Amino acid sequence: MELRQLEHFLAVADECHFTRAARRMHVSQSGLSASIRALEVELGAPLFLRTTRQVELTQAGRALLPEARRALGSVESAKDAVAAVQGLLRGTLSVGSLQCLHVVHLPAVLARFHEIHPGVELRMRQSGNAELVEEVRAGRLDLAFVTRQPKMADDLRVSTLASEPLVLACAPESPFATRDSIELSELDGQPFVDFNADWGTRDEVDRTLTAAGVERHVAVEVNDVHSLLDFVGFGLGVALVPQSFAVKSTRAHFVGLRGDAPVAETVVVTGNTVSAAASVLLDMVAEAKSGRLRAAG
Repeated sequence: MELRQLEHFLAVADECHFTRAARRMHVSQSGLSASIRALEVELGAPLFLRTTRQVELTQAGRALLPEARRALGSVESAKDAVAAVQGLLRGTLSVGSLQCLHVVHLPAVLARFHEIHPGVELRMRQSGNAELVEEVRAGRLDLAFVTRQPKMADDLRVSTLASEPLVLACAPESPFATRDSIELSELDGQPFVDFNADWGTRDEVDRTLTAAGVERHVAVEVNDVHSLLDFVGFGLGVALVPQSFAVKSTRAHFVGLRGDAPVAETVVVTGNTVSAAASVLLDMVAEAKSGRLRAAG
């Protein structure tokens, strides 16, 4: 089995189309098809179901997919390790993040990284927690900044970046706005503004209120912080949000929770093998958290 065959396999799996995959790999379609057939013969199983309309992975192809990504990822990590020893960084660094990463100003860190290591192609995407974690597991992301989930796979490394309590956000006209603190039970029946499922702290808030026996109706669902605070500020509902949201410019008022307030924990997730570029970025994140990272430019 050759690495080139695995690269061809992944291209077809990603594109679900032989012609597009061949164009992506800069090879002829006949050459790509021959490479896939040779791999199927070696493995003793078809990897794709081919029809005139589409190309789909077989059960054997689905089993090979994560292993092929890991194998190629390990090869890239080996190349990066040698490059790092020589004082170089090359290749691609793919980063995932939840929105409004309060722990560190990620755009500034990525800009500084690019300034120092212009040979590394940076890729960045935002999505939900579960999707970002799965992208790391599949090898499509080198690392991701997410909210900690109750169960994390054993083949991932998870490091805590920050923990902070949740607080209530409400409109200035709300009776809660004049209070110093409230009990979670007082939120029973209140309309809520919250993130879409799996986005930001939504899952943590769902678990917190369910454990407290609070029934709630999410009247407004959003996928960005500023919209959430705008809807709350104008009285469309209340929200439980990380305490750091209180520094934002908004009409919303913020009220503490009594007792042991639930905590939102931001973590960074990587695979068990961390590329040289990802290691450098994580070091820069640590420096930025401690205030020692110089601004880019």
